[in-house]
Amino acid sequence: MASVAPATATVPLPADWRDFLALTKPRVIFLVVFTGLCGLLAAPVAMNPVLGFTAVLCIAMGAGAAGALNQWYESDIDALMKRTASRPIPAGRMDRQSALHFGVGLGAFSVLLIYLATNMLAAIILAVSILFYVLVYTVWLKRRTPQNIVIGGAAGAFPPVIGWVAATGQVSLLPILLFSLIFLWTPPHFWALALFMEADYAKAGVPMLPVVAGEKNTRIQIFLYTLPMVAVALLPVALHLAGLIYGLAAGLASLVFTILATRVAFRQSVAGDGMKPEKQLFGFSILYLFGVFAALAVDRLVLA
Repeated sequence: MASVAPATATVPLPADWRDFLALTKPRVIFLVVFTGLCGLLAAPVAMNPVLGFTAVLCIAMGAGAAGALNQWYESDIDALMKRTASRPIPAGRMDRQSALHFGVGLGAFSVLLIYLATNMLAAIILAVSILFYVLVYTVWLKRRTPQNIVIGGAAGAFPPVIGWVAATGQVSLLPILLFSLIFLWTPPHFWALALFMEADYAKAGVPMLPVVAGEKNTRIQIFLYTLPMVAVALLPVALHLAGLIYGLAAGLASLVFTILATRVAFRQSVAGDGMKPEKQLFGFSILYLFGVFAALAVDRLVLA
């Protein structure tokens, strides 16, 4: 007699387009696409609008592919964290194999398309960024070291370089500075999040800095990374690679960022405030990156 599966058996529900969109981490993609677009607009080359749109679309697809492969690999720990438990795989709306196929296919297509639309160097850097996020950050670093965000932050720093290279075909000093800015911005941004999400990370066994080294050390590290980040943000002005619009915006935004990071680092009591300074820094850090990159794009377009 054939056995009947119990009613409580877990069977993934049919995924729809919204689940595949969720795999790409659209909120993250928005910032990635914006920095990539600003890198393209800051380049000293007028790019064909259709090819420029295609390049930015490829950056978005590459980032989406990396996000899908990240969720494929981390579905076990996503199920343990409140912030990620509703994602398609842990929520049971999609099986892991579908996410894997989607991520690989989307990533391969994005690299091929940007090569055909722009140049080989842009395609190579896009491929490296996807592989770095998936293999170096997700597979190798995230579950092994509290430095996961520090090293893994390089993956999110590639988009402005890709945008610049798509337009120019080469790498120069300004996109390297933009890469460095995002690289140094990533630890304060994510450690501020980790401070008020520490319990989630601890439950999932992810060795984020607050879990491993404690809150006090994390607060100091946030401040210490903020200082070189601000210096790099102002370097384009000092090196005459950007003008007054960028200088004023970057200077003001960096001042606010430093004040918030100082409040997080050196405050004496955390009782009863619901981690308000940490949440303020995390929220402003997103606005900071948008503002600085937008100012650069406007500055370069005005100067042109």
